[in-house]
Order: sequence, then structure tokens, then C-alpha cells
Amino acid sequence: MKLVAWALLASAVLVPVVARAADAVTLAVVGDIQLDGPAGTGLLAGLDPFERFRVEFGEVDAALGNLECPVALTGAPVVGKRFTFRAHPRAIPVLARYFSALSLANNHSGDYGPDALLETMTGLSAAELPFFGAGRNLSEAHRAVVLVRHGIRIALLGYDEFLPRFFEAGPETPGVAWSEDEDVLADIRRERARGADIVIPFMHWGWEHETEPCPRQRELARKMLDAGADAVLGAHPHVTQGAEFYRGKPILYSLGNFVFGGFDTPEARTGWLAKLTLTKRGVSSFQTYVARLDDQGLPAPDLAASSPCGRDGHLEQCRGAKFVGPD
Repeated sequence: MKLVAWALLASAVLVPVVARAADAVTLAVVGDIQLDGPAGTGLLAGLDPFERFRVEFGEVDAALGNLECPVALTGAPVVGKRFTFRAHPRAIPVLARYFSALSLANNHSGDYGPDALLETMTGLSAAELPFFGAGRNLSEAHRAVVLVRHGIRIALLGYDEFLPRFFEAGPETPGVAWSEDEDVLADIRRERARGADIVIPFMHWGWEHETEPCPRQRELARKMLDAGADAVLGAHPHVTQGAEFYRGKPILYSLGNFVFGGFDTPEARTGWLAKLTLTKRGVSSFQTYVARLDDQGLPAPDLAASSPCGRDGHLEQCRGAKFVGPD
């Protein structure tokens, strides 16, 4: 495949759309998407892993997720790593149907080596599906994707802080953006200085199967918001974690699994689709839809379940993504 518009990657990738007058943008965000294993088998057989959330995706202006695997035919499994994933390139058109951008900043993007990661980035670019949190070199890995919706500029950044660190991009080598505090905060300030109305870092962090964020997550989230981020989103623990506000800005520490086979516990088979309402002043509200994963790791909405929501800096509870009262 030929590369598409790589010249744009020198700083930020701008993804323009025809803007229209509007006061707000709605943004859907999900956690880990792993399209190898049972979900990948189903996809190759013609199943759409996102079909049961088609309505929720169709209600928003843009959608993000964490792609927890390379999508490639090249490469070989990294020696010594317990779990390695690789999805078939036929996954890319399905992803492009639902998502506006994908984070590649995670501990599985390098599972099949740099060639598979390069093939993944080339395939996503050919499908005009922007990605962030990884690149052909260190500079590209730290670039922002800037989505423009209804005249609002939304800068997206992605970082991994879960081993192996050798997946990190180097000055001239492909890889992911590693979460070093000084670099993360500098990137946020850079995008704010370049005129982004909204800056959102998407983190791959925390301890697996821990339902509460660790002190490291709490500390870094506050630093990012103090540096100019408007919200902090996260994934990796394979379970959902808490949500809270800091200085009126939301933190969703882990959105959990969204498409991911191989888990047996109810906690690991539960994820959130978060819907954020954005204005040029920040995040005015967020809602969460509960996703229950089946035996193939495919999600379906659970409209009877309660989950965190928030508006005007106050945490509440939702049921079926409808506000039902204070937390």
C-alpha cells in the first residue's frame, strides 16, 4: 500500500471536515479493541464486532478507541512475551466504518515487531483512519491528531506506560509514545499553544484487574489537567475503574475492554462506551453506556446497568446512559 499524506506528520495530523455552526460536539470513546482470537475469527466470517453498538456510534460526531493489536500480515511474535496479538487487515474497513481516530499507544502494538506496526500504520493511513500514540519515529509518535468538528479543534494524544518499554519509538525507529511526565505535559502545552480548543490525552496505564486507579494514575491525571488537558481517558486494566472530576474536568481512569476475547470474569467482560459533550470551553458533560462482552469478546449494551456520568463538574449515575441522580 502507498502511504497517504505522510507530510502531515511533521507536527500534528489535521483531519478537517466541513464545519457548521454548532455549540457542541459529541465524542464517543471506548477502551481496548483486540481483534485477534475469537473476535478476529468472527470478523473474518463476516461478523461485525461493533454491530450491537451501531446506534450509539451513530449518535455522535466522532469516535475513538484503543487498538490493542497490530493489523498486519507481516512480522513474527516477539520472543518471550506471554500474550501476542495480530489482527487480519480485513479489520481495517470495519474499524473505519465506526471510528474517527485510534490510539496505538499500548503494550501490544509491537507484538509482531516493527514491520507489523509499520504495516498497521500504512493500512490505517490508506483507509484515511488517523492514529495517534505511535509513529515511524519518536516525533511522529508524539504528534497529535486534530479532529475538527463543527468548528471545534480537538487534539488527541496517546501514551503507553505498561511494559515492555522496548516498544517505545526511537529517534529513527517506529514504536509507541512512552509516558514520561515531562514529555506528556510538554505535548499538552504545545497543542494548547497551537490553538486546540480541546486537548485529550488517552492513556494506557494502571494495573490489570484492579478496579480502582493507583496513586500514579491519580497523580499524573491531575498534572495533565493542570497542564491544559480538558479530560483524561484511559484503558489497559481490562476492567473499568473509577470516574471523577478534578477542577471541573473529568477523568475516566479505565474504560475497560470493549472487544476482547479470552476473559471469564464479569468485571473483565464489562466495559464502558463514554460519550463526551465538548464545547470550546471544555467538557460540559459525559455519559457512559455499559457494554457486556459475550464468549467471543463482542460487546452489547446493558441498558439496565448503572455507570458513572457527570455534568457541570458533578459526578452522577446513569442507567442506559440516562442521568438518574447523584453518585
